[in-house]
Amino acid sequence: MYIRMFKLRLLNAIAPAYFFTATIVTFVLHFYFFIPTIFKAPGVSLNGATLVHSAVILYLMLNALGNYMMTIRDSAESTNENVIPVCSPDCPDKVDAHYLLNGRHFCKLCKKVILKRDHHCFFTGNCIGNRNMRYFIMFCIYTSCICLYSLVLGVAFLTVEYSISFENPLTFLTLLPLSTGCFFLGTIPGLQFFLVLMLYVWLGIGLTCAGFCLQQVLLVARGQTWCQLRRGQLVESQHSWRVNLSDIFGSRWVLGLFLPVQTVEAPMGDTSHKHD
Repeated sequence: MYIRMFKLRLLNAIAPAYFFTATIVTFVLHFYFFIPTIFKAPGVSLNGATLVHSAVILYLMLNALGNYMMTIRDSAESTNENVIPVCSPDCPDKVDAHYLLNGRHFCKLCKKVILKRDHHCFFTGNCIGNRNMRYFIMFCIYTSCICLYSLVLGVAFLTVEYSISFENPLTFLTLLPLSTGCFFLGTIPGLQFFLVLMLYVWLGIGLTCAGFCLQQVLLVARGQTWCQLRRGQLVESQHSWRVNLSDIFGSRWVLGLFLPVQTVEAPMGDTSHKHD
């Protein structure tokens, strides 16, 4: 148990650093390699395509980072808990948290009581609950868009710069093993091999975030959390899926789709009990 908690705490420290590193690398690749190479025009320093693609990547990145910060800022912790609970020896829940009452969990990584806890996100180092679920979902959406958009431009860059053809569907499947062998044989430059690695990183993160986002939206629409699902607890929501989504996304949900702003009124307190 102690070894597993150590691993979780280590992951909780490494994952945010990985996210920011990947963000910086993606930014540099776009503005120093992809856009200047793919959209260059003879005798023109700035053209319409360059401006459009620069605006798109900046918009996606700022939204992803904005929702990332809002996920951390609007914590799902309870403000009415004065005593940190102690987990009982026969607690059936996972090692990172245990269930209290009334939809409350005590997260051993955050060391806080979380209201309507869904899961602990290692990339934000924070628990996801009712208050910050909207920002987390939008963070996943924009992160997925950035990665898949970067994947497309990365493929275009490899085609323009290194004359790699992707007309054959098997090209992408065999690109990584072939590039790895060629790199260690010294037949391709390090930048080309690094870009190939990034293509697979973007594909993996993009598809994972898209799938995870879809799962979270379905759970929210059903009025259920991932914690409840893991415990085998099927909740019959007393409200319709529209009400459940409105509870998370707020009445100004359209604005929240395009900007990382608060769309739900911040609660003055919580209705959780101080004692079980």
